Amino acid sequence: MKRNAEKSDEVLDSMSFFRSHWAVWKFVGATYEKMNWNRLYIGYSLILNLFITIWFPTHMSFLLFRNESLSDNISNLAMVSTCASCSCKTFICMLKFRKIGRMEELLSQLDSRVKTEEEKVVYRWLKIQLRVILYLILSLYVTLGLLAEIGFLVQTEHLLMYPGWFPFDWAKSTRNFYVAHVYQSIGLGVQIMQNYANDCFPSMMLCITAAHIKMLYIRFEKVGEDPTLNAEQQLENCITDHKSLLELFRTLESFMSLQMLIQFAVSGVNLCTSIVGLLLSNEPLTIAYFVVYTVGLPLQIFPACYYGTDVELWFGKLPYAAFSCRWLAQTRSFKKKLMLFVERSLKRTAPMAGGMLSIHVSTFFSTLKFVYSLFSILIRMRK
Repeated sequence: MKRNAEKSDEVLDSMSFFRSHWAVWKFVGATYEKMNWNRLYIGYSLILNLFITIWFPTHMSFLLFRNESLSDNISNLAMVSTCASCSCKTFICMLKFRKIGRMEELLSQLDSRVKTEEEKVVYRWLKIQLRVILYLILSLYVTLGLLAEIGFLVQTEHLLMYPGWFPFDWAKSTRNFYVAHVYQSIGLGVQIMQNYANDCFPSMMLCITAAHIKMLYIRFEKVGEDPTLNAEQQLENCITDHKSLLELFRTLESFMSLQMLIQFAVSGVNLCTSIVGLLLSNEPLTIAYFVVYTVGLPLQIFPACYYGTDVELWFGKLPYAAFSCRWLAQTRSFKKKLMLFVERSLKRTAPMAGGMLSIHVSTFFSTLKFVYSLFSILIRMRK
């Protein structure tokens, strides 16, 4: 009885899953509006983003294709493209940060509509899925960062973690060498946090959106079942929820559209170069780094593609839910409103990246096919 009482009193707050993201956004200087345009915070944001977000990929790009071995060139190319894309996605996030506030409002409205035990079961399953996404992406980036640092610590030569240009000669001075290493370690840490927030947020938001569509499906099926409730009012509430979900979907799509397009492009190129780097490497730690990197790149985009497909699927199922309710015994006004809803919900609703690529499982496999084709071309050119 006590356990059932706890379940009935369960507080639903979808945005609570993004506390770690808010911590990252605050750290990287994206929340300047929330800080009421505090001058000290804006100054901190400018300095951090100038010296890390902009300069970190730039200082490595100066030595692009100028390293001693092909393996180093490939590693450098993969890191430069990853960090440059991360910086681009971070600035896009900053420019569109206001949309997160609107998404918070819409999610709060939708959370307040969750009443029945069936809907709460969907919500509990949602919690498990979000934890899996969060821990999967976080563990991936932490592992890559640790492997890079371990590779530096165990090396016998006097080399940096990543080839990069500095305005001082780091090779001839132990102090300068460690200053350069500390900068790269801090830069890598900040970029890992930025990438975590950039890659994790769209996947988790699509997952939450899909779960709320499923809960709306359940509410639609129950319209008219309870004779003590006004069926037409229930229908109007469901239609209002559907409008909120569509607005949430459009807001999310406009927020992540360019970010996902960049992610698709970079993942395709980097996956190919990391496989080539894996084949050319002889050192165990470098091989381990490229293995994690090769496995991790598809995992960055797969959750977003999977839940993008889920969102499209459940939006497409809503007309069937509408006709599953007790509509035959209802008034003419009820039936007109139901028909108008069904006509609107028949329109395909699918998330797009840059207005060109659908965020769908089919796009994920198309990216892998592109990687295979590009890899085959590189192997033939090498022969």
